Amino acid sequence: MLRIGNASGFYGDRFGAFREMLTGGPLDVLTGDYLAELTMLILARDRLKDPELGYARTFLRQLADCLALAREREVKIVVNAGGLNPPQLAEAIAELSGDLGIPVRVGQVVGDDLMPRAAEFGRPGLLAANAYLGAQGIAECLRGGADIVVTGRVTDAALVVGPAIAHYGWGPQDLDELAGAVVAGHVLECGAQATGGNFAFFTELDATRPGFPIAELHADGSCVITKHPGTGGAVTTETVTAQLLYETGGARYAGPDVTARLDSVRLTADGPDRVRIDGVRGEAPPPTLKVGLNRLGGWRNEAVFVLTGLDIEAKSALVQRQLAAALTDPPAELRWTLARTDHPDADTEQTASALLHLTVRDPDAGRVGRAVSAAAVELGLASYPGFHLTALPGPGSPYGVFEAAHLDAKGVEHTAVLPDGLRIAVPPPPAVRELLPVPAPPLPAPLAAGPTRRAPLGLVAGARSGDKGGDANLGVWARSEDGWRWLAHTLTVDRLRELLPETVELTVIRHLLPNLRAVNFTIEGLLGEGVAAQARFDPQAKALGEWLRSRHLDIPEALL
Repeated sequence: MLRIGNASGFYGDRFGAFREMLTGGPLDVLTGDYLAELTMLILARDRLKDPELGYARTFLRQLADCLALAREREVKIVVNAGGLNPPQLAEAIAELSGDLGIPVRVGQVVGDDLMPRAAEFGRPGLLAANAYLGAQGIAECLRGGADIVVTGRVTDAALVVGPAIAHYGWGPQDLDELAGAVVAGHVLECGAQATGGNFAFFTELDATRPGFPIAELHADGSCVITKHPGTGGAVTTETVTAQLLYETGGARYAGPDVTARLDSVRLTADGPDRVRIDGVRGEAPPPTLKVGLNRLGGWRNEAVFVLTGLDIEAKSALVQRQLAAALTDPPAELRWTLARTDHPDADTEQTASALLHLTVRDPDAGRVGRAVSAAAVELGLASYPGFHLTALPGPGSPYGVFEAAHLDAKGVEHTAVLPDGLRIAVPPPPAVRELLPVPAPPLPAPLAAGPTRRAPLGLVAGARSGDKGGDANLGVWARSEDGWRWLAHTLTVDRLRELLPETVELTVIRHLLPNLRAVNFTIEGLLGEGVAAQARFDPQAKALGEWLRSRHLDIPEALL
């Protein structure tokens, strides 16, 4: 058994988690995931200011606090904190090692940085272009004696798959084993989201300070998800289900090493805070690698108007008319979002409060700066009753755009740099398979007819949502087999559009995952040009699942 823990789910996660994981119980490997689409843009801006930056500096401070502990306990550390500059982070670790007097062997994974080939992508203003590499480079570094492996842009799951390959000696033909490790890696990658963080039914557990997750990974690719004893939160089939649905799509979950079949995943309770994952099937990976492209998109500004009391819709309409009249040279894009806090299904309007969010974007900084800010502020004594803003608008700021491209895996260098400096080229997988949709599974038998009651969906179903570029992912799971029989027939694409009117004009794809009792939706284009563009009130769709759970529909009383 290989015990792999996680201590970071994003750049800015709990600083003390590394020490907590190293002291809380036995581990073989400790991983840290620091990279997201937005993070790459942040690191790119750092690198513009200083070519020696571009990595997650938080990790270096965490390592200064915990290097002695890790070496004492012989725990390997694998992180993607190298970001856009793994060699510089490796050099900084070597300096830290010397300062502390603690010898450490550092390996690197490089080759993901495609900025020298920026012209191939035809996108002006590129700040970062990075291929999502797989796990083989990490495995080579560990086999080469590394105590710490730092990478650039690898898939999040690769941080777990790489140590498993090195430990068990799997080859590219061991698809089921690799797929099991990918699923374990996906559960671990977002840290406390697997142990009760951001969990739909958070009132049923101690969510004050969730512990971080651990995967006990076995040679056949199966694993048990758990956490250190005495830490907060909980590990249940539902907390694991929630994370499995996060930022995924259909049954095929593709990566550079293997395509994992999410429709084959089996979850079983294995005791308190223990969930077994097995049955995962794997297929050959696709022939291409995903490439994340981050570029400057232009300039943006925002203003948030607070609307209180009666006539919310009329107050919103008034502000929008007033701003339109005041902007003689309007920005290229004005986007309004009305976020209400009264009950959306109420028959009559109730006393309420709401936030009216204005986002403006334009290639010209002048069109989004003082002109917009002044127009908003000048309404202070000349608009709706109770007028005020959450804050004064600013002068405008640059925004980024994330896009995904795909390149033939054979055309991307993937190199492991061992602690002794030896460079090992990692070849692409010998067998590949085009990524095609999986035929929809048969629907379960419908739930017998009976009395219903108008109630929020969230009383009988959980949800987890997130972003993938400009698309949103929304996974919904039932809490029982009867709930699944009802959910699979009820929560169709048409019903989703009724409940979430903002999706009416968008392409929505529904995927069924019966083993998880879940439906997973991809909503294309909901987030515009991605999180960095900040085009939506909830730019990463983090709250989309909870918004859906608050909507009312007719639910069988037998489920309630």
